[in-house]
Amino acid sequence: MKREDIQNLIAQMTLEEKSGMCSGADFWQLKSIERLGIPSVKVTDGPHGLRAQDEQTDHLGINESIKAVCFPTGCATAASFDRKLLKKIGTAIGQECQAKDISTILGPAMNIKRSPLCGRNFEYYSEDPLVASEMAAALTEGIQSQNVGVSMKHFLANNQEKRRMTNSSQVDERTLREIYLVAFEGAVKQARPWTVMNSYNRINETYVGESKEYLTDILRDEWGFDGYVMSDWGAVNDRVEALKAGMDLEMPASGGINDAMIVKAVQDGSLDEAVVDQACERILNVIFKFIENRQQGVTFEYEKDHELAAEAEAECIVLLKNEDEILPLVKDKKVAFIGKYAETPRYQGGGSSHINSWKVESAVEAVKEISDVSFAKGFDDIVDEVNEELQNEAVRVAEEAEVAVVFAGLPDNFESEGYDRKHLNLPNCQNTLIEKICKVQKNTIVVLHNGSPVTMPWKNQVKGIVEAYLGGQAVGKSVVNVLYGTANPSGRLAETFPLRLEDTPCYLTYGKGVDEAVYSEGVFVGYRYYTSKKQEVLFPFGYGLSYTTFTYSNLNLDRTQMTDNEILTVSVEVENTGNRAGKEVIQIYVAPGETETARPVKELRAFDKIELAQGEKKTVSFELDARAFAYWNTEIHGWYVESGAYEIQVGKNAEEVLLHTTIQVEGTRKIKKVFTLNTCIGELMRDEKGKAVFSQMMGGNQQAAEMAEANQNNEVVNDEMMSAMMNDMPLRQLLSFVPGMKREVLEQILAAVNQ
Repeated sequence: MKREDIQNLIAQMTLEEKSGMCSGADFWQLKSIERLGIPSVKVTDGPHGLRAQDEQTDHLGINESIKAVCFPTGCATAASFDRKLLKKIGTAIGQECQAKDISTILGPAMNIKRSPLCGRNFEYYSEDPLVASEMAAALTEGIQSQNVGVSMKHFLANNQEKRRMTNSSQVDERTLREIYLVAFEGAVKQARPWTVMNSYNRINETYVGESKEYLTDILRDEWGFDGYVMSDWGAVNDRVEALKAGMDLEMPASGGINDAMIVKAVQDGSLDEAVVDQACERILNVIFKFIENRQQGVTFEYEKDHELAAEAEAECIVLLKNEDEILPLVKDKKVAFIGKYAETPRYQGGGSSHINSWKVESAVEAVKEISDVSFAKGFDDIVDEVNEELQNEAVRVAEEAEVAVVFAGLPDNFESEGYDRKHLNLPNCQNTLIEKICKVQKNTIVVLHNGSPVTMPWKNQVKGIVEAYLGGQAVGKSVVNVLYGTANPSGRLAETFPLRLEDTPCYLTYGKGVDEAVYSEGVFVGYRYYTSKKQEVLFPFGYGLSYTTFTYSNLNLDRTQMTDNEILTVSVEVENTGNRAGKEVIQIYVAPGETETARPVKELRAFDKIELAQGEKKTVSFELDARAFAYWNTEIHGWYVESGAYEIQVGKNAEEVLLHTTIQVEGTRKIKKVFTLNTCIGELMRDEKGKAVFSQMMGGNQQAAEMAEANQNNEVVNDEMMSAMMNDMPLRQLLSFVPGMKREVLEQILAAVNQ
């Protein structure tokens, strides 16, 4: 529908109808106005499948929803590093929405994994904003290609479940820009989501839903978002202020209470009716975009989408350890599958994304098509207690086999929407089981079903570790295909696995505040912290093994120096030097040189996933613009590139640099500095003009020249020591230390430099 037609509809609406259009009709439906031909449309939870409810409605996954296909969760799909795969999954989800007459799916969920303790990390993509942004954009493009909208969530800085509805994230401007905003920025600009969902929390004491800065100034005016903003369910604090800030749609319905507040505010003059009209226009535009592109006759293809879920999960699985090449398994080897999750896998998290899966395929079921394996349950995850009978049986079965594969992970009550994790450990009963099995079986492999990092006290005792994450309803089939080599693992960790909780960047503050979450670690989130601190980790960001090998060569830059107005093309050759086809994730990091600004030692600035046949070689190219070298400067409130040398690194992961080279970058945006008597000499001398003026005037000062000459023969204080001491000396101190130095001379220097 054309804009003028929508505006014509709004002109015919009463104030009460317009105010009502700004909130839901019920839990999942938007309001209709029959007399004007405005239909009601439905939204539903996602983001990795449909949680559509027909009757008993809730937003926490408590009540049952329709049968649907559960695709791998965000923690898994991010590990694929595969934009094409995410778009393919998104396309399938979009088709499912069309089949069920759903206009908008609530997702992708793309908050940064600030701490591995966040109970909802299984839904989120990464600790790195580039990965989060690219994965979310690809999923969005797939879903919206089917004329179904997404609602990117949860905007913004929603990184814990503890008091998430009232908590205030205390974050500085630079950290917000470089880590938390940028994850949404790229996805909004690239994929143009139909809607965005604002989060419950406050930022620096202001509710996000009442922040004009975030919902209008940045999201709309700066990034060009043109859809509507909806609240998270029940996230409205002050409806009128939220509407002014840019929150268009309140969900779910408030029973007319907040609608009446909008009417009253317009009537008493505290709210401009044009603001209400604007919100209605945004909402109606999305409603009719779906209605006018409704695809009739689309059916929910359960089996086809189940196979896609299996294909996708196989791309997401990360091989963390493969000692003595114990994997892939051979079909005729006597193998034991041990652990509850081999028979009833944990494949999704709890809360609003919990899907009523059409079917679930376990590893025990899937392996029947490949080989005969023995099975022992080993543990029960209802309570964390050792069941001696189950454990003893598992140890016996493991001892009788040639290889034992233990399916372990986090139970439902360890991670879910609504509360955070207390620690990073697996249940004690599972760790105990693994260690007992290792004592009787030297060939032990652990398969993990978890939504976020866990500690691994048995890491050095097992020969193989397979990270399956929460891999969707077909996870069993995918894991079996990887174990037996039908699929070559190509996932890479999109988050760091720390050795201990105490090693995490925000350990001292995470979950500690009553009403505030202090982001004291700043931009040093995830690998940005671990690599900068040289902190040992269990497995680094970007890590993952394959059944084949890859060799990198010929790292090439299309120039040796550039300005921040130019584009740098980086290319590298990658060859599959192993004996089978495989996929590799190429990771490009940028490392700034010496700087007074606290910056991570490296940041991921580009990545791609390619497939190579045995012996095949490909040249992969990337383009890096100014943002690849920039940081957010709070003096100019903008992106700033410092002039200097930057290292371009090709990383196997965040810690392992395979190839590197250097480029000289000139920043063309200059920050006007005003020098004063309290400016340190070192700072003045680092300024090109300041150095020239200061050196000239000081060279003409006879007393200063005599002091410099005397210092050359000083055995106590050499030139290097004198330079170091003067570096942090304010100009005014020259009045005390240089005989005959006059204030007028220093003021002349400052006047010349500041001119």
